[in-house]
Amino acid sequence: MVDLFLGKVLVKNNKDRDELDTEREIVLRLQNRILMLFFGSGECEKCQEFAPTLKDFYKKLTDEFYVERSAQLVLLYVSLDSSEEQQEKFLKELPKRCLFLAYEDPYRQELSEMFEVQDLPRVVVLRPDCSVLTADAVEEICKLGQDCYRNWQEGAELIDRNFMMNEEFDEGKMRSMTDPIRRVKYKVEEQKKKKKKKKKKKDGVSVEEEEEDEDGDGNDGGGGWG
Repeated sequence: MVDLFLGKVLVKNNKDRDELDTEREIVLRLQNRILMLFFGSGECEKCQEFAPTLKDFYKKLTDEFYVERSAQLVLLYVSLDSSEEQQEKFLKELPKRCLFLAYEDPYRQELSEMFEVQDLPRVVVLRPDCSVLTADAVEEICKLGQDCYRNWQEGAELIDRNFMMNEEFDEGKMRSMTDPIRRVKYKVEEQKKKKKKKKKKKDGVSVEEEEEDEDGDGNDGGGGWG
């Protein structure tokens, strides 16, 4: 999916209209996420009727007010409005967290042709690899609501962010995902050793003798987890 927008400029639907115009920004925003391409127009009555449903659907999946952790989901509005004024007006009906292409960007029309959009509204759902997961999810969203995302998540085979580091896109700073596990195991082993030493000392065996015994057992304690 990232390849679909490299070299393009995505705009945030916020007050400042922040732009994502570098490769790193695009990757950070789209990598390992399901993308919803919403083709619509403020002049389309059906689009106006669908907009509140879409906004509620997206907010309840991505807004921390409703969920503990935001869904791996991105909404991009591809405007087919006849004027920039109309586009700006319709954007006010959409979530603040969604993205859009500027009115003067010809890529809007290219995407419309790429996905053979004829009727509006239309929501094309893409997997992270750019393949189409759902050709038109409008009816599905209206009927199933947030349950749609669970279905999409399974179909897209997303990598759960629980297993990804905060700096997952900076390979130079990547840390092993097994580090926390190794630290826990090491701590447990250390606790076992301390308890064992206390018991031996209580039974009349010195700590030095115990340490010599452990060294002779093949260093199974701390060395393997370092």
